[in-house]
Amino acid sequence: MQLELLKAEKIFQQEGVRSTVVVFGGTQLIPEDQSQARLLAAEAALEADPDDAPAQRELRIAQRVHAKSHYYESAREFGKMVSSKCQIDGECEYVVMTGGGPGIMEAANRGAYEVGAKSIGLNIILPEEQHPNPYITPELCFQFHYFAIRKFHFLLRAKALVIYPGGFGTLDELFDSLTLRQVERMQPIPIILVGQDYWDRIVNFQALADEGVIRDRHLGLFEYAETPDEIWQRIVDFHANN
Repeated sequence: MQLELLKAEKIFQQEGVRSTVVVFGGTQLIPEDQSQARLLAAEAALEADPDDAPAQRELRIAQRVHAKSHYYESAREFGKMVSSKCQIDGECEYVVMTGGGPGIMEAANRGAYEVGAKSIGLNIILPEEQHPNPYITPELCFQFHYFAIRKFHFLLRAKALVIYPGGFGTLDELFDSLTLRQVERMQPIPIILVGQDYWDRIVNFQALADEGVIRDRHLGLFEYAETPDEIWQRIVDFHANN
C-alpha cells in the first residue's frame, strides 16, 4: 500500500502535476459508431428469432446504450477543452484524470491526447482484466491493486469531479466523494453530474432529504450540467466564488 501511495506521488511531482480534474463514467458509454453496430446486431438477432426473450432484452439495452453514446463525444470534448485552457507554457494544472479504462474514461483521456496535453489513468486490477486505454500519457499510466489508495490519488489534487452516467463503479466514486465533502474531510470542489435526466432516474437525491437522512443543504454538494461548456463554466464559477 505504501508503494502504491508513494510511487504515484513521486511521479506526479516529477511530471509537474499540480492539480487535476477527475472524470468518472461508465465503460459501456462508447462512440456512436460502436453503439450503432451493437444496435444493428441486436436488431438482426431479434429478427431471426422474434420470440427469444434474451434477444428482446439485448435490443432494449442496445437502444439505451446507443441513446447515451453522445456522452462519449461530450467527455472527449471536455478533455480537449480543459487541457487546452490549463496546460499552457509547461504548466500542469487541471490535468484530466480518469480510471484509465474504456468508455467515458477513454473519451476524456482521448480529448487531452488530441490537443497534445498530458492526462492520467489510474487503472485497477480486476477479475475481468481492464486494460489501460491508449490515450493516457505513458508516464502517467498507473496500475493499482488497492482501491483505497487509488481513491486517495483521485481526490488528493482534484479541483473538480465530473461524473458522467455509469454503473456501480461510478456510483461508488460519486458517493464516496459526496460523503467526504458532506463531513468536510476533503477540499471544497465542484461535483458535477452530467446529464440530469439520467441522474434523476437513477438516484432520487431529493427523497434522501425528504426522509431526513441527509440535510437539505447537502443537496448543494453537487450540481448538474449538460454540455462541456456548462461543465467548464461551473468549475470556473465555483473557484471564483470560493
